[in-house]
Amino acid sequence: MRNNHSLLVDNNRLTHLIESAFLYISLLAFILFAVYILYINQEVLYTAHEHSEFLFGAPFFKTLISKPFGLMQYVGAWLAQLFYYPVLGSGVLIIIWALIFFVGAKAFRLQGKATGRRDSGNGASALMLLPIACLLTSVVDLGYWIYIYTIRGYWFSQSVGYLVMLLLLWAARCTPRKWNLAWYVLAFAIYPVLGWFAMLFLLCLMLYEKPTWRELLGIILLIFTASIWHTQLYSNLKFDDVMLAGLPRFATPLDNCEHLTIPFLVLGAVSVLIPLCARFLNKSFIPVISAVAGIIFTLSFMFHDKNYIDEMCMVRHASDDNWKEVLHLIEENKEPTTTMVFLKNIALMNEGGLLDRSFKTGNISYPINNPDSIHVSLLSIASPLVYYNYGMINEAIRLNFEMGIQTGFSPFYLKMLSRCAQATGDKELLERYTTLLHHHPFYGNWQPAPVAQKVNELKNAYPDELSGVENSDSYIVNSVCQWYQSDHKVASEQALFYSMLRCDSHLFWPSLRKYLKMHDGEDFPLHAQEAYILFIDKAPEEKRMMIPVEETIFYRYKKFSEAMVKLVKPGKTIGQVAEQMSGEWGDTYWYYYFFGRQYSNIVDRKNHEVAS
Repeated sequence: MRNNHSLLVDNNRLTHLIESAFLYISLLAFILFAVYILYINQEVLYTAHEHSEFLFGAPFFKTLISKPFGLMQYVGAWLAQLFYYPVLGSGVLIIIWALIFFVGAKAFRLQGKATGRRDSGNGASALMLLPIACLLTSVVDLGYWIYIYTIRGYWFSQSVGYLVMLLLLWAARCTPRKWNLAWYVLAFAIYPVLGWFAMLFLLCLMLYEKPTWRELLGIILLIFTASIWHTQLYSNLKFDDVMLAGLPRFATPLDNCEHLTIPFLVLGAVSVLIPLCARFLNKSFIPVISAVAGIIFTLSFMFHDKNYIDEMCMVRHASDDNWKEVLHLIEENKEPTTTMVFLKNIALMNEGGLLDRSFKTGNISYPINNPDSIHVSLLSIASPLVYYNYGMINEAIRLNFEMGIQTGFSPFYLKMLSRCAQATGDKELLERYTTLLHHHPFYGNWQPAPVAQKVNELKNAYPDELSGVENSDSYIVNSVCQWYQSDHKVASEQALFYSMLRCDSHLFWPSLRKYLKMHDGEDFPLHAQEAYILFIDKAPEEKRMMIPVEETIFYRYKKFSEAMVKLVKPGKTIGQVAEQMSGEWGDTYWYYYFFGRQYSNIVDRKNHEVAS
């Protein structure tokens, strides 16, 4: 008997060691995964700070508090400022999630005693990895919604709200059952603070107890809480904004994206299923399944795209006038977006060599990889920054206000408004915007950089009038093309370049005349020579100019034309010819002229058959 008892004890110890090993290995694997995911999304987190509004003072606080879940949004908006240093913001998120793991295990009683086995370990506590995986996913699955999403404090408010809900559940389960009625009433009372998490707390607490008249009252409160609060306190809001307040919804007047709400629905579902399935949670494989399921779930929903990250990096460097880094990024990118192409050309304008290097690095823009239906363009990503650097200050101010009103006056727009105020010499406005920024934990001494010489020159080169027509990339191209009448060197360079981008011979010739006049005695740029040779050949005009060009460039154009003749055959598509030509000729203006417009303006024409 004694030997049998010793053997049983040894088996129990071995089983406990195996379960502990499963638990700690699973936890370690998930922690390393979460750290890695946050690490590769550092630029996304910085952009989240750039586009997250938090304004110091009573008006902003009162605006959020006047809505259900507003306090959580206010806390989340303040914490989002920490993403100025992505490592710091990530560390705070991880600490919150660690607290969720610990408090959740206590609240749901995911220890040995709660699972019905006194000798069992804490393996069931690994189930708390699933809610954490949902919250991690919600941080990295936004994609281009990051530029247009309007809910304040999104990146922290859900984690903080869920943590508070778990603390309440833990406290409620530590009190006698006769107190449940008080907890139900408390859940109703704190709905304006916790929103949908108050409802989740109420539901989880009810599911842990056998139905009685107390639970019946809880069900009634669960059903009518939102309606009561809507009539008593939030009658000025739509009922849809009060019902399940705080549950993120991704919708615009034209678009609706339901899959981004899935992580929060799964978060709620997991929280409800744990009480229902408590008796089955004492299995040794629970930690492994939880970790694997959490990793797969996050990878399935995470949005990660090279251009998406590169755009953010380029906007960040362009905002700091770090044009060398902008050019470094574009050199490594083979399929840049419209935003990247514009920022690259602004960088070349500032660093020099626009008409010698631009087409070597490519001016063919490719569509963004956007799995959602929302329309996100240069306007949403960097339009105010582009207009500012082209000296179109009034347009930049208008766009900053339009986007700020829509999505919030975040650091990105406040910094741009400060730079615009400085460029116009409005010291009062400059002080107003910088004062708002100085309340930010990391912008205490921030001041806009001196206005660049090129910005000042372009600002004075033409009347800076508001057109209010549109703000697309083609609008910028068409506007800059008209600067050929300006007597400023940088404006004449831009007018010539953009007439080439537009492939418009009627604008090219006057732009070229003005450029040569303003740059008398300077070298004839490479791409300007390429355009001159092409337009002489394809679009000669009565007032054309006879200018000497380099012999090597002229003979290279002849080889380009011969290659075109050989490859352009009936049955071939534009895309096929472009692909065959790109290796040798992709760095020339000629390639852009014949193939670039097909990609940048009407992308699907690459599959059209070429004319014989």
